[in-house]
Amino acid sequence: MIILILGAAGQIAVKLTDLLLEETDINLVLYARHGEQRITRQDHRVNVISGDFLEKEKLILAMKDIDAVYLNDMGNTEAVKIIVEAMQEVGIKRFIGASILGIYDEVVGKFSEWNHAMIGTSPRMQAQKDSAKVVEESNLDYILLRLTWLYNQPKNEAYALSLKGTPFKGAQVTREAVARLIADLLTGKISYDKESLGVYEPGTELFPKPTFY
Repeated sequence: MIILILGAAGQIAVKLTDLLLEETDINLVLYARHGEQRITRQDHRVNVISGDFLEKEKLILAMKDIDAVYLNDMGNTEAVKIIVEAMQEVGIKRFIGASILGIYDEVVGKFSEWNHAMIGTSPRMQAQKDSAKVVEESNLDYILLRLTWLYNQPKNEAYALSLKGTPFKGAQVTREAVARLIADLLTGKISYDKESLGVYEPGTELFPKPTFY
């Protein structure tokens, strides 16, 4: 299997790369702006490509022989459109994209009030909503990950999931847990198709805000 990681210099993408190299025999194509300077991981199973998400022809070349694509950030809707178009032209179906909570106004409780005050009316939120719509209206076999507020905690890989159409309650989750979730999806340990998953840390459902704020 060969996985293309778009935005491979991001924190979650780096943790995912480490997991896949250490625990599987999956080959990786790591695509990032100035990737050859920013990505330091060297391995015979890794191919690093420097490129922008708006460079469609370069994306198409990067997608040669790829089995699945992971996009580390869906904050640029035009880029998401180009990535989806490139995948459709190449014939790749499997897509996992990292989005954010709140794109369906699904966050509830005291945490909802805090979250809305922080990001509810930001341009970033609208871009994430638009990007999710692009993917959901495509013919891809997609999984969207609606990530709650992120922090780092080595060895804390606990995650819980909520489905689209159900309330989102969890206030935080580690980047380590998100990387583990993506690895579990890619390796088939858990399976979803054409689904938008809320991602949070078990036990944070009643938190009014993340503990690090």
